[in-house]
Amino acid sequence: MAQSILLGVTSSIASYKSVYLARELTKAGYDVNVIMSKNAMEFIAPLTFERLTGNRCITDTFDRDFTPDVKHISLAKKADIAVIAPATANIIGKLASGIADDMLSTTIMACRAPVYIAPAMNTNMYENPIVQRNISLLAELGYKFIEPEEGLLACGDMGKGKMAEPEIIAEYIYRELHPVKDMTGKRVLVTAGATRESIDPVRFITNHSSGKMGCALARQAMLRGAEVTLVAGSMSVEPPMFVETIRTESAEDMFNAVVERFDNCDIVIKAAAVADYTPAVKYENKVKKSDGDMSIELKRTKDILKYLGEHKKNQYICGFSMETENLIENSIKKLEDKNADMIAANSLTGKGTGFGTDTNAVTIITKEKTVELPLMSKAETADRILDEILRNE
Repeated sequence: MAQSILLGVTSSIASYKSVYLARELTKAGYDVNVIMSKNAMEFIAPLTFERLTGNRCITDTFDRDFTPDVKHISLAKKADIAVIAPATANIIGKLASGIADDMLSTTIMACRAPVYIAPAMNTNMYENPIVQRNISLLAELGYKFIEPEEGLLACGDMGKGKMAEPEIIAEYIYRELHPVKDMTGKRVLVTAGATRESIDPVRFITNHSSGKMGCALARQAMLRGAEVTLVAGSMSVEPPMFVETIRTESAEDMFNAVVERFDNCDIVIKAAAVADYTPAVKYENKVKKSDGDMSIELKRTKDILKYLGEHKKNQYICGFSMETENLIENSIKKLEDKNADMIAANSLTGKGTGFGTDTNAVTIITKEKTVELPLMSKAETADRILDEILRNE
């Protein structure tokens, strides 16, 4: 049975964002039930939510077209999570004062599931001491708030008060409702993206890594309950929410960031594409072109995976191997040479694999076995890698 989400929508211009949120959550497979306040219907028609969710949108406590159950109780019991988005100063004040005088406030009062509140209002209203007191009181009572954003408000003011974007609210929900929490208490360090090795202030040497695989690993570990640190090089994607992100530039930067945090983690997953070589000389000024050819002397960078393998205590270390030929042989050699516990090997030549794709097909190699995974999304691949780490840790 699909997990159930109770979505409360109150009277704010931001209620249009709730339409996108309902669609996102329904597409993700959740059973979404919407309750709208009376004034919210001045902004969005209930039919919009009904078409998107496949469920009747509840608007009136005393609606006579109903099934025999007591709706505000049955919806409250059914919900695995409740989200009020947008949440006006009015609904926040009602909840803080214990007032239950409409369908939404009555249902939330009866709800024992986690309740998330995404405020949306004018900056002056949001910063009003009474509103802030109500927010603090509800937070103390266990209600969870999704901070509004700063920007241009519907009234024309600039400031804090914009409801968080639907994809951000959805991430809070995904984290809360993720069915597997088998990494709770684990401290995981993931590297992602490409390093950049400067030649001069203008030019650098890098590779095609997008950071997608590393970010997928960090996000899935976070969803499964781990405390995650992401050491990120250059990436074409944003790092996942709820993850500590350390930005780095060069291989030297990434080496230092990883080593500094190595003792304080249980699992290290080295998904970044780190440069093996860096210019021996980094010019302070832009190198001007000349009529002839130019050569750049390169020197070896520090081998992060090898260092970790030599200095590990109880940490479990998973490295990545990107190959264009002899995938298994080269990856087994890397596993042995680096003293790693696992290598996730992927070929650059496979269909749907390699840099920048949303899918991957890796072969998981340990000292005991080799597991070949089919082509799947990078999120699914990340989960399978994490599964194997937990089995072998």
